[in-house]
Amino acid sequence: MLRPKIPTMPTPTGHVTPPAAVEPTAVVPGSQTPPAAPMTPAPSRPVVQFTPGTALALVGGGTAVVLVVGAVLVSMLLAVAITGVSVAVVVVVLRSLLASEAKRR
Repeated sequence: MLRPKIPTMPTPTGHVTPPAAVEPTAVVPGSQTPPAAPMTPAPSRPVVQFTPGTALALVGGGTAVVLVVGAVLVSMLLAVAITGVSVAVVVVVLRSLLASEAKRR
């Protein structure tokens, strides 16, 4: 019951081709041929020219990214500060409740 069943390999159906025979080839060291033609340098990329409009767009996009990232970071800092203040208020309330309970005994 607890013995695993090993699956059997299914037999292929349809047209089966026998594996191709690979024959080794002889490698002769030292018979290197020189390069046929000297390497020509790759053509350089065209120079990108910034027009005043594209420069203004880049500055505007960068400013927008900085403002969005700054707003996200400030909101996260505000969330952490609010959480810290609320935890401090809870601690003060619990402390006063426990102190008043101790005085009644």
